[in-house]
Amino acid sequence: MPDVPITRKKVIIMGAAGRDFHNFNVCFRDNPAYEVVAFTATQIPNIAGRQYPPLLAGRLYPRGIPIEPEQKLASLIQEYCAGEVVFSYSDVSHEYVMHKACLVNAAGAQFTLLGAQQTMVKGKKPVIAVCAVRTGCGKSPTSRRVCEIVKEMGKRAVVVRHPMPYGDLARQRLQRFASYDDLKKHDCTIEEIEEYEPHLEQGTVVYAGVDYEAILSEAEREADVIVWDGGNNDTPFYQPDIFITLVDPHRPGHEITYFPGETNLLLADVVIVGKEDSASPENIALVKKHVRQLNEKAVIVDATLPITAERPELIQGKRALVIEDGPTLTHGGMAFGAGMLAAEKFGAKEVVDPRPYAVGSIAVTYKHFPHIGKILPAMGYGLSQVEELRVTIHRTPCDVVIIGTPINLRKIISLDKPSTRVRYSLCETSTPSLKEILGKMLGNRFLKARGSFEII
Repeated sequence: MPDVPITRKKVIIMGAAGRDFHNFNVCFRDNPAYEVVAFTATQIPNIAGRQYPPLLAGRLYPRGIPIEPEQKLASLIQEYCAGEVVFSYSDVSHEYVMHKACLVNAAGAQFTLLGAQQTMVKGKKPVIAVCAVRTGCGKSPTSRRVCEIVKEMGKRAVVVRHPMPYGDLARQRLQRFASYDDLKKHDCTIEEIEEYEPHLEQGTVVYAGVDYEAILSEAEREADVIVWDGGNNDTPFYQPDIFITLVDPHRPGHEITYFPGETNLLLADVVIVGKEDSASPENIALVKKHVRQLNEKAVIVDATLPITAERPELIQGKRALVIEDGPTLTHGGMAFGAGMLAAEKFGAKEVVDPRPYAVGSIAVTYKHFPHIGKILPAMGYGLSQVEELRVTIHRTPCDVVIIGTPINLRKIISLDKPSTRVRYSLCETSTPSLKEILGKMLGNRFLKARGSFEII
């Protein structure tokens, strides 16, 4: 047995299958002063009831660590005599965080938020982090734009994506995606494919998994620059050399009222105000005001997210079923996305309400998130949920399906109706451009130590 103190502080880590595991790995795994007695799980279905395996938990945890539903938190504190609870997930309001703090304090434990830098791993290669103040701000198209710029500079960009380990955690320790076959090999969910596939279409290798120190070591073998493609509004797992944060003028005020998105805003070198082509001038001005109040040093970039459709003629005058990215609608709080904008732009006669035809967990999702309205969230955290999504689509009477998700849903689900896929990309509208900003920052920071970066 390892030589550890007789008395170790008992800790519970609150999470959602991502940040919680990273916090454990970098701060608790080999720390003999603490005993992590349990993880709790929320936000994502079917992740509780599992175990953080011994292979990942390390020498201090030969039997692994249980993952319990967050609803049991108060009783778990009592059961394990836990003295500390570490909050470790994202995209929740400041008020929500403090409600959890009160619950933990009332149960007799200390409530802890780890510092952002405390959990950042330092790499050997330059890191550009793309983060946001909320889910659904446009991180994915921004990450792709950053990769495009790095490649135009003649450098190799590799994306490391925020974790989504919803399957066998030991098998998912370190994953590399270079082709669509790799998505099948790793049994990826719709949520995972939505994030990985657009990068693969661009010819960029993606890494993800559970052990992000090991992932960084592997990614650096084939990269000149690491692009951290963040999840939700979480802070980066790696120490960034350039920190980009997106804000959303469709949700003004969220940049200062959501955790840990406000931290991302405070740490940003560059703040991108996206979606300016579909937001009101008043909301754009309010978001910029908040940015300036919190972070005077950041460079502000104005940007749009113009949308296109494969076959817009299929939408004109038709009854459309609109499918959008699931997490953006659910815990992201949005009531529309690119699909709905396409329905309006290309003249749909009607947006069909799928709620009367929803089955299983899709119907439950509508009950939990009534603000979604007539949009169908592309929920797909497992095979059964993907099947429920397929059935819901097939049951809904419509002329055309508008696919507003980042994924080509037709590769996952066989559709029985005509469909058109909506795409969107980041387009900067202010000067200096993102390319000029990154070229200058990379040049200033790495010209001597890490090689020349020139704008081509």
